[in-house]
This record gives sequence, structure tokens and C-alpha cells, in this order.
Amino acid sequence: MTFKSKLRKIIFEADTPAGKAFDIMLLLAILLSIVVVMLETVKPIDAKYHNFFFITEWVLTLLFTIEYLLRLYLVKKPTGYAFSFFGIIDLLAILPSFISVFLPGSQLLMVTRSLRLLRVFRVLKLTRYIRESQSLVQALVASRRKIIVFLFAVLMLTVILGTLMYIIEGGENGFSSIPRSIYWAIVTLTTVGYGDISPITVMGQFVASFIMILGYGIIAIPTGLISVEFTRKANTQSHISCPNCSAEGHRADADFCYSCGGELTHY
Repeated sequence: MTFKSKLRKIIFEADTPAGKAFDIMLLLAILLSIVVVMLETVKPIDAKYHNFFFITEWVLTLLFTIEYLLRLYLVKKPTGYAFSFFGIIDLLAILPSFISVFLPGSQLLMVTRSLRLLRVFRVLKLTRYIRESQSLVQALVASRRKIIVFLFAVLMLTVILGTLMYIIEGGENGFSSIPRSIYWAIVTLTTVGYGDISPITVMGQFVASFIMILGYGIIAIPTGLISVEFTRKANTQSHISCPNCSAEGHRADADFCYSCGGELTHY
């Protein structure tokens, strides 16, 4: 293996001790960065440790910048990585700090601080280094059609139930319109129950009780759909990443990338 291949295996795959150490280091850096971003918004703490936060943030920004540039260098198609989900997230993680340098002046201070808050997107970088999260995302993608159909069925159900409650209760009991009644049906069906609207009539309370019980059954359906796909993905996926676009989570017997179609490298 060439030096570039070894470096790529360390950065993109965590099957070696060096790769695991690299992932752990970045995990700690991301967590530290998120803590710094949150503590900066607490004025007493920021006033006391402002210099420390400033230095820490720039050290972490430089670290993430080096990581981003290395990923662009190591993949065969840099544009494929740059415009991928994680490529955009990696760019958002470092861009606000550099933008703040080029937007000086008190009149732009609020704009700069707002842009710097985008650093909280670094929390999305955590999913790359947690293998289980990748399996969960792939299970969600695989079951997306079933979930969409399920959500559409729930939407139709809430429209019917909301309209029914509008007829039963009427405006004098808080159900002043069908959209407001549908809002109540959604809140009740999801077992949230804000309590801002409640049925008064006996028939309305009976329908509400039915919706509450129905809500528990509906919550269990998407869980089962995702669990099936999650188990299927966990039994078939590997830790091989694509050398072209850096996509991960391929099948263990896959020879080509599911994202860009590039040939996979099996070490």
C-alpha cells in the first residue's frame, strides 16, 4: 500500500488501531467544539474565559480544516465528496470561523456571531464516527417509502377525526374551525396533549378516548418498519468506504459503490 492509501484507510475507515485513534481524536474535538459554542453564549462564563474559548476554537477550526483538505485530497473525485452530505457538513463546520475574519466592524458583529453559531452543525459530524448511526440512517432510507405511506395514512386519519370533532364539539367548545380541530387531533393522536383544547360533550370525550388509544398503536408501526430494515442492514453491511466519494455502509460482498458506482477497494 502506498502512503496515500494508508492515510486514506486511517481517515476513512476505522478497522485499524490508527483509524480508531483518529476517529476518537476527532470525536473528542467535535464534543469540545460543541461545548465551547454553547458556553460562549453564557455571558458570565464567556467574560471569564473568553481568551481560552477564542484560542480553543481556532485550534479546533484548524484541525477540522486540515481534516477537510485531507479528505478532498484522498478521494478520487473531490467534487463528489465536497457536494455530499458530510462534505457540506464539514465545510459548514469550518466556514463560520473564517467568515468572521473577513467581516470585521461593529455594524456586522451580530451577523458574524449568527454565522459563527453555525458551528453547532459539527454535531452532525458525530454521525460519521458512530457506525451504528450509519446503520440507522440507512435503515431510515430503506424504509422511507413505507414511512411516507404511513404518514399519509395518519394525515388522512387526522383530517377525518378533526372534522368529526368539529361537528361534534363546535366553536363554543374551542373547536372553532376544521384546521384547529385537525391540530387538536394531531396533538391527541401523538399523545402529546397540550391541553389548550379539550372536548366537553360526552360524544367528544368518547372520540377523544378512542384517538388516545389509537395513538399508542400508531407509534409502534414506524418502529417496527425501521427495526426490520435496521436488522437487515446490520447483517449485511461492511465498513468499506468508497475511494471516489467516501460513501460508507456498503454490503460486504459489494464490488461497486451504491452512491457513485465507483469500484470499491477491499483491503
